[in-house]
Amino acid sequence: MSEIVKKATREAYGSALLELGKKSDKVIVLDADLAAATKTGSFKNEFPDRFFDTGIAESNMMGIAAGLATEGFTVFASSFAMFAAGRAFEQIRNSIGYTHLNVKIGATHAGISVGEDGASHQCCEDIALMRTIPGMTIINPADDIETREAVFAAAEIDGPVYLRFGRLATPRIFDENYKFELGKGVQIKEGTDVTIIATGLMVNEAIIASEILEKEGINAAVVNIHTIKPIDKDIIIKAAEKTGCIVTAEEHSVIGGLGGAVSEVITETIPVPVVKLGVYDEFGQSGPAKELLDLYGLNAENIAIKAKESIKMKK
Repeated sequence: MSEIVKKATREAYGSALLELGKKSDKVIVLDADLAAATKTGSFKNEFPDRFFDTGIAESNMMGIAAGLATEGFTVFASSFAMFAAGRAFEQIRNSIGYTHLNVKIGATHAGISVGEDGASHQCCEDIALMRTIPGMTIINPADDIETREAVFAAAEIDGPVYLRFGRLATPRIFDENYKFELGKGVQIKEGTDVTIIATGLMVNEAIIASEILEKEGINAAVVNIHTIKPIDKDIIIKAAEKTGCIVTAEEHSVIGGLGGAVSEVITETIPVPVVKLGVYDEFGQSGPAKELLDLYGLNAENIAIKAKESIKMKK
């Protein structure tokens, strides 16, 4: 049996930035005094003249990013999700979104899995916030391979992009031949009884959940939604038609995230039961990442439970 490769998506983000920097001198990286954590430090070491540490001033960093973008640069502005999407929301909306500038927001340490940093740093609202900004593309990759391809794709988009990364090392799902397609979901596993639609680190948990369900005679499909905006409506509709019920799984609030986006598609097209699994209108707390994920039910076992609930809701 081959060894399972585990790598945090923030690590892959840093590596991808370094690759981009070597390909184009138009790539500039900004960070808010967190280069060691966001993994932008490797870019800083290689291209010190194209890296700027703005200090603990995330709102100002977004303004600087907007200014650089007006001069034709592709700018990656990085911080923890809580400070990027939360603290700097107004600047992202007005200086980057409203003007549709070429700024890519590299938001790391998203979700509950920030762990011991506690509730103040565990951002489970960022996708909801970014979804409300017109023209904002939102990408939440599932592993290090998908992260690399997502960063490259983001660099090619003419406009603002929110890239969401985690602190926790997670298992590799895809291989080196994986082809990332912006706005296209990935059918990881076919099924007939229920569809599990997941994003980010919950994709691996969804795969494990499908294996748990298979042992009980339940055939579950698994879909990876890496681009939450614009979302792949076709793959969601086809899933609803084929299995008749859906479970969404995300390391984010069930309000305004993947579950909300999927539900919007379903209610407007082919109404079927949708059971949302995520953080249920509550704040996080301090503790080891794995224990917190289990505490909040963000694991394969709970996805399997929700899948069986959705099956019972079928007409």
